Amino acid sequence: MDAMIQLIHVSKTYDRRPALSDLTLEIEKGEFVLLMGPSGAGKSTLLRMLIAAETPDEGQIFVQGKNVTKLKRSEIPFLRRKVGTVFQDFRLLPKKSVFENVALPLLVQGASSVDIRRKVTEALRAVGVDHKKDQLPTGLSAGEQQRVCIARAIVNGPIVLLADEPTGNLDPERTAEIIELFKLINARGTTVVVATHDPQVMAQINRRAIVLQEGGRVRPSAHAMQVAG
Repeated sequence: MDAMIQLIHVSKTYDRRPALSDLTLEIEKGEFVLLMGPSGAGKSTLLRMLIAAETPDEGQIFVQGKNVTKLKRSEIPFLRRKVGTVFQDFRLLPKKSVFENVALPLLVQGASSVDIRRKVTEALRAVGVDHKKDQLPTGLSAGEQQRVCIARAIVNGPIVLLADEPTGNLDPERTAEIIELFKLINARGTTVVVATHDPQVMAQINRRAIVLQEGGRVRPSAHAMQVAG
């Protein structure tokens, strides 16, 4: 298989505290990987680096063979069209409808109204909230809001989907539903990386796990892959 994501000797320090330390790893095309570890282990930093929201102090990062650390500012939007992101805190615009929230990435890139209507409808249908398209986010449950976030993340047909603690605000039933959605998206060919410390998520996703400790070092376990770090 081909590597979709590669980190090569990546280090990042904040105020003399290492967030990631000499981390090297690969995630293959089409994989579903868990990124595990306690708060402060470097999970969010790693995901932010994959969309060029953070830059490493040392090392190189590749997404689909493209060196993210060498991108010009003007090239970053093109990277983010390929990499969908889902966060714990939803980040939906409260005064925009569900449809309008999901359409935002397409509007930014200048898609036609016909394409926007088709792609948004497909994305909302894929996550099971197409009947909520005219509602405001404030009228939705937490689980429905997260489904809308996932629709927004996949509306561009990304090659990679990154999720940072996506079930942190959800009850066990909604958590199970969201994880099944990620599995479905992965089954369609998208590489999925979920950062979590939720035991339910770990139990429900029986896939390769990368476990980060302080400074980004990787702790070996029965459910983790040992990588250089």
